[in-house]
Amino acid sequence: MGILQGKVALVTGGRRGIGRGICLAMAAEGADVAVNDVEGAGQAEAVAQEVRDLGGRAVVAMADVAQPDQVQAMVDGVVAELGGLDILVNNAGVESIVPFLEITPEEWERVTNINLRGEFLCAQAAVRQMIAGGKGGAIVNIGSVQAGMVLPGRAHYAPSKRGVEALTANLAVELAEHNIRVNCINPGLIDTDMTSWVMKDPEILPVVLESIALKRAGDPDEIGQVAAFLASDKASYVTGQSLYVDGGFRIM
Repeated sequence: MGILQGKVALVTGGRRGIGRGICLAMAAEGADVAVNDVEGAGQAEAVAQEVRDLGGRAVVAMADVAQPDQVQAMVDGVVAELGGLDILVNNAGVESIVPFLEITPEEWERVTNINLRGEFLCAQAAVRQMIAGGKGGAIVNIGSVQAGMVLPGRAHYAPSKRGVEALTANLAVELAEHNIRVNCINPGLIDTDMTSWVMKDPEILPVVLESIALKRAGDPDEIGQVAAFLASDKASYVTGQSLYVDGGFRIM
C-alpha cells in the first residue's frame, strides 16, 4: 500500500521531464494518474502506459492550461474517467532566456500565461471538484529555484515563478476550511530536456555544478518523490510552504 493508494492525481505537463517523474512517483505510491500536456499525445500515452505498468489506472488529458474552456473540459473529463480528483500537480511551464530590453510583450505574456495563469486556472477548476467531492485534497505547484535567486535573462520567467509562491500561500489560507492543502516545489537544476543545453555544455556545466552544494544535478524522480509526499497524508500538517528542492543551489 503506497501513501497515495486510492487517490486520483492530475499532473499538468506530464509527458516528459519533471512531469513524467511526478507521474511515475505518484503511480509508484498507488495513485491513479491523468497525464496532461498540450502536445505530444503519443509521449503522454507512453507515460500513461508506464503508470499502468506500475499497477495504476491512467488517462491522457490533452489541454492548454492557459485556456479556461480547455482546463474545465480536462478536469471534468478526469473526474468522469477516473471517478474523482484528489491531487493536482501544476507542473506545466515554459522558460526562455532573453535580455530584459529584448523581451517582447508577446513573450512576457506567453511565459506568464502558462507559468502563472495556467496554475491559477487549473487550481480553480480542480478545487471546485475537490469541494464537490467533499474529501478535501492537495495541490502541489511547481515553481523554480529562480523564484528566490537572480540569473541573467529571466526578468520575465522569474516573476512568473515568484508569483507561483504568492499564489500558493494565498490559496493555502483560503482553502484550508475545505481541507485542501497547497504547497510549492521550487526545483533547481534537474536533468531534463529543458536543461539539456546546460547538461551537455562542457564549459557551462562544471561552473553550475560548482554552485550547487551537492555538486550534481537532480533527477526528475527526486522532484516526484517530494511531490508525492506533499500530496499525501504524511504531509497532513503542511500547507502554504515553498520548498526548494535544488541540492543547495539557492543557498550557495
